[in-house]
Amino acid sequence: MALADGRPYYRPPAGIAGMERDLCLLPVWYAPAGSVVKVADEESARRWLADLPLHVPVEVAAEWQSAALCPWGWNPALAEQLRQAGLQVENCPSPEQLARIRYLSSRERCIGLQRSLRVLPGVGGEAVACTDLRAVLRQVNAYGDALLKAPWSGSGRGLLRVSAASWSANVEGWAARVLRTQGTLMVEPIYNKVRDFAMEFRCEPDGRVMFGGYSLFETDAHGNYKLNRLLSDGAIEERLAQEVPLSLLHTVRQHLAICLQRLIDSSYTGWLGVDMMVCREGKGYWLHPCVEVNLRMNMGVVARHLFDRYVHPAASGRFQVEYFTADGDALRSDRERKRSAPPVVEDGRLKRGYLSLTPVGEATRYQAFVLLDDVKQGSSEPIL
Repeated sequence: MALADGRPYYRPPAGIAGMERDLCLLPVWYAPAGSVVKVADEESARRWLADLPLHVPVEVAAEWQSAALCPWGWNPALAEQLRQAGLQVENCPSPEQLARIRYLSSRERCIGLQRSLRVLPGVGGEAVACTDLRAVLRQVNAYGDALLKAPWSGSGRGLLRVSAASWSANVEGWAARVLRTQGTLMVEPIYNKVRDFAMEFRCEPDGRVMFGGYSLFETDAHGNYKLNRLLSDGAIEERLAQEVPLSLLHTVRQHLAICLQRLIDSSYTGWLGVDMMVCREGKGYWLHPCVEVNLRMNMGVVARHLFDRYVHPAASGRFQVEYFTADGDALRSDRERKRSAPPVVEDGRLKRGYLSLTPVGEATRYQAFVLLDDVKQGSSEPIL
């Protein structure tokens, strides 16, 4: 949303500000050891960390610090906030670099990546960028059923499924608003999707793009992010191999790293995720290798770090962010899950049960947590 706005004085809506406040301790689970995580209340954060059944090797602080920063994502509003705080930030991007990051973060960049990857056998997927309503409607008519996407949005927001038959004044108003504020609207065909997953990459300061693991996630009927599955990379590959050859996954991974390296060209340092789909056509399957690129930290990277650092290697389960509509609901849910699935830790890793990844209080609206399945005794295979 900050990138879509693009201005240094952007302020998020109250609901998003509440999410930021409730989830401000989520970075402790993926921050490198020895890092300092910015929190709203340092004293309560320290107490919460001390009560965890796992050792998390980070510090917390309520005040900004002059240091190298690793935000969820860079944007002009954050850079301005740091400037106003008078910080000496080692790696804060310049206005020109921020403009480049915004450009690279647009869903429109997927079009070139899709064209580069479609030459591989077993790979498909396309999108069209439209700059006026007539072009949008023409493309919807061509596809029959289509998905409209705002160039800048996240976690399934900014998406609208339409068809020629369902086109209405409301749909046209939404599309016109996106075109007016963002200049472009993406139109994609609806595919017969059977699985959502992502490949996570790390952009290094020297320009290299390195593969960092897989993310297996689920979305609702509207494309909104629901949860990530907590599994090893090997277990995720096993599941994907039920539909597409591992050789294809590895080839796409190699080609994508090269394409991303050429596209980004040292303009960004940090994590990015490339969302993908396995789709069914007739009795066979094919791979959509670039649904969108998330040029920021993302839930898939959080899930990957959670599993690799803190979850028993034979366990499986889910990582989820849940929204609660009323005071007390999150607290009641937290207490019930603690009662029904208490956490079991073995050798410093969570083996089964429930663990809240963020503090829960009476006024909590957003909570991140993990819930792990049990593990068969004497077996490395989880009960699924």
